Amino acid sequence: MIEKGFEGFKIGKKEDKLGIRSSDTCTLILDNCKVPKENVLGDVGKGFAIAMNALDNSRIGIAAQGLGIAQGAYEAALKYSKERETFGKPIAAHQSIGNYLADMALRIDAARLQVYKAAWAKQQHYENGAARHTLEASYAKLNAGDTAMWVSEKAVQVLGGYGYTTEFPVERFFRDAKITQIYEGTQEVQRLVIAREIGK
Repeated sequence: MIEKGFEGFKIGKKEDKLGIRSSDTCTLILDNCKVPKENVLGDVGKGFAIAMNALDNSRIGIAAQGLGIAQGAYEAALKYSKERETFGKPIAAHQSIGNYLADMALRIDAARLQVYKAAWAKQQHYENGAARHTLEASYAKLNAGDTAMWVSEKAVQVLGGYGYTTEFPVERFFRDAKITQIYEGTQEVQRLVIAREIGK
């Protein structure tokens, strides 16, 4: 554990990001930083295994984040589509918008089930000594990240020009969704992990 004020440790500049702006992102600079023995977590030389287990856990959290973004974008699009009228009826009643909404709901439900399954697998690992939950975590992160991106893009589309403005929240959901396909391993990395796990 590196503490603020350790020699050789500095915090870099705050990044100006596309999305997730409420969470600061900075570079952590380690330049010949010495860590006292009492600050070492786990066994020396076992850091990679600890980090991989931490990734399994955090990928489930990122999947849940993606799921929440997708749900928020869907709810905003659904609300708008019930209130906005064209040709004498709400746009939700038009086939093209209805199809978007149906596909959004379907994808969100599927992603939710995968996130729940991954969380259950994690619990089984820690409570009952079951195998690590690497595969389930990568499934959930890959699907929920893609779902967040797809649903938020369709939500912008449902709102049309308003979806591109900051007057409605869907533009923020769209910006926030992208990171769920990047951090804790990109979508390409998740596919590599899945392929490795199913090939065992």
